[in-house]
Amino acid sequence: MLAELLEIRPGVTAVIGGGGKTTLLRTLGGELSQDYTVLLCTTTKIFPFPDIPCARSEEELTRLRERCRLLCAGQEVPGTGGKLTAPPVSMARLAEWFDYVLVEADGSAHRPMKAHAPHEPVIPLEANQVICVVGASGFGQPIRDAAHRPEQYARLAGVEETALITPETEAAVLKAENLDHRLFVNQADTPEALETVKQLAVLMDGPILAGSLQRGAYFKCL
Repeated sequence: MLAELLEIRPGVTAVIGGGGKTTLLRTLGGELSQDYTVLLCTTTKIFPFPDIPCARSEEELTRLRERCRLLCAGQEVPGTGGKLTAPPVSMARLAEWFDYVLVEADGSAHRPMKAHAPHEPVIPLEANQVICVVGASGFGQPIRDAAHRPEQYARLAGVEETALITPETEAAVLKAENLDHRLFVNQADTPEALETVKQLAVLMDGPILAGSLQRGAYFKCL
């Protein structure tokens, strides 16, 4: 199970980065809700999950949690086509109500790589761990095309925005920000991508979990 590989603990987990945060939340929620109660939510903005009941008020959340092991919760943001923002009750209360609370804690504008502005990520105080997602499809692409906030990414990596993203640039950004407890590289579904992740793992001085959320295949890269 992916939840075991990432060592997801009970309580609040924040998910940050690029390439696959929402899919990671959905995958972990599906696994954990086999035995526990799980809430999926955000501190920024996400669309509701089409196949999961969604509570948009405290009253609705109170009612649904009595009969659903997996829920989404958030208040609808006017003018966004149905996007949700923070849940209608406090994160501390959610941590009391659910065994696991999985929180998408920043946005990446659908880019595989991400650098953070000063106001990001929005990690709840109650979070006991932070998982950073990296999209392997960004490797080999110019920073200006594949990274959200490319100017910040390039500055942290010490290169120009026209430079290609490499294991060296990604390691430089991750180390400079130092935001996560665990790293998951998604979209690593080719031998070439896995080799790139192995290079990143060496630069990060530790094992990295890599794989494909779409295929449900995961590997530890040392």
